[in-house]
Amino acid sequence: MNIDKKTKILLGLTLVVGILLGALFFGGDSKEEEQKTEVTSKVEVWTCSMHPQIRQPEPGDCPICGMDLISLESGDDSIDPDAISMSESAMIIAGISTYKVGNTDGVKEIALNGKIEVNEKTVYSQSSHIPGRIEKIQVSFVGEYVKKGQVVAYVYSPDLASAQQELIEAYSVKDIQPQLLESVKTKLKNWKVSDATINSIISSGKTQDKFPIYADVSGYIIKKNVELGDYIQKGQTLYDVADLSTVWVLFEIYESDLSWVKKGDKVNYTVASFPGKTFSGAITFIDPFINPMTRIAKARVEVSNSGLKFKPEMFVSGTLKTKIVGNKATLSVPKSAVMWTGKRSIVYIKNETDKGISFKLREVTLGPLLGNDYIIEEGLEVGEEIVANGTFNVDAAAQLAGKPSMMNLEGGKVKTGHNHGDATMVMSEDKKVVLKEDKTTISAEAKKSLQGLYKNYFEFKDALTKDDFNSAKKALLEFEKTLGKINMSIFKGESHKVWMNYQTELKKNTLHATHIKNINELRMSFEPISNVMIAMTKAFNPLNKSAYVQFCPMANNDKGANWLSKENKVVNPYFGASMLKCGEVKETVK
Repeated sequence: MNIDKKTKILLGLTLVVGILLGALFFGGDSKEEEQKTEVTSKVEVWTCSMHPQIRQPEPGDCPICGMDLISLESGDDSIDPDAISMSESAMIIAGISTYKVGNTDGVKEIALNGKIEVNEKTVYSQSSHIPGRIEKIQVSFVGEYVKKGQVVAYVYSPDLASAQQELIEAYSVKDIQPQLLESVKTKLKNWKVSDATINSIISSGKTQDKFPIYADVSGYIIKKNVELGDYIQKGQTLYDVADLSTVWVLFEIYESDLSWVKKGDKVNYTVASFPGKTFSGAITFIDPFINPMTRIAKARVEVSNSGLKFKPEMFVSGTLKTKIVGNKATLSVPKSAVMWTGKRSIVYIKNETDKGISFKLREVTLGPLLGNDYIIEEGLEVGEEIVANGTFNVDAAAQLAGKPSMMNLEGGKVKTGHNHGDATMVMSEDKKVVLKEDKTTISAEAKKSLQGLYKNYFEFKDALTKDDFNSAKKALLEFEKTLGKINMSIFKGESHKVWMNYQTELKKNTLHATHIKNINELRMSFEPISNVMIAMTKAFNPLNKSAYVQFCPMANNDKGANWLSKENKVVNPYFGASMLKCGEVKETVK
């Protein structure tokens, strides 16, 4: 077949156009598909910052608490790689609020409690100058007023009776032995027998059976030491008396506040007996010693007590305002904004752009605590916005996303171990945390601080045994609240590291308490909390009596689960009424 030249050219052009169109359509789709594949590979797993067990291949809401899921891998290069992004809805659910850093006047207000006491400088012990038996007593009760020179008792004294007889005999030979008469008179005067009484004995020639005891000072009886018929020695105290024209107001100063209090500081205080009235006074004395049991020292304010309006043992409430040394403006942030352990303290800085909201960790240097605010010495500037509430939630999300966090300032993927200092929690194959149970000594103050936590835990357990959802959830919320109030600074040395591990695990398992909707979810929370409480009981031994580790083999999807009980009798919290007695006592912790 003969094809002319024109036809050949037309066929060639058609072929070229076809190739170009094929490249345009099919080549473009290939390129677009590659881009989609690349984007998809950048975001593979989505999880919940509060519930890291949740893993989904696409974004959405957490099926447990409803928070927005976050990606474990983010391809958004516009966000700081060290910052954790969070949507506004996630912030609301996690209870996150922020605060703008500003200057403070550096004034610390210290709340003081105390009571009115007797001025010890006006206390006097009335003693007897005559040995003998009390024949009559004029002081009847504590609180009675005595006046200087008043007769308070009459005493019969064999020694004084003998001395009177000696006086009469010495007087009869005064012309021969005048020194003897003077010697006997001196003896009687040492017993505070007056000249008038001595002259009366001489003139009458008769001895007296009873001699009076006169009050040396005026005041109110605060303690009575003798009764009618008692035998007393010379110098023995009959009663204690105090002048109440001035009294002391003794305020309790906690050890942590002592550095802020000094002599001369003004204290404003109120007394319950005088509602609406405020009194003031200056501190005149601070105890040089601290009570070893209460860790408290006393600060004294001396006040005039005209009309005896202030009664000893009245309770008072006071406030003392003191300023940080220096006039330099200082920054302060709410106490709830700071996460700290040992010397490390961190806050989370909020950054808001058109791309969204993110939070980034920053280390700060803390100054003294002023009420509910910390002074910031280094690390922040005026106007910066920080997380004020929900700091732990942000930190948990940062840990999960491999961002710098409290436990890992360098950042990096979440590991199966959780290291804090030298103490480590290891993740076993079934992803359960193995907590340290070795005996660890803690102070009496630290043991006391844990009692509320155990109380809430046992209430939580008891409510689950009764299938009482409302009471169980209330107990769990109280448990979470009590946990947040425990001061980690009272755990010293090795115990501090161990407590931080326990606290971290407990917080992680109580974060979503408010979102729990049924008793099955409560029982799921109870199991990991119980593991921590058991480990803590073995390590710290904070209870005053034995506790029992009990075990149900059918709980936790037949894997078994433990719980802690105050009673040796098994009452199952994992199944309640359906299998109330299922389980056994595995161990007794003393």
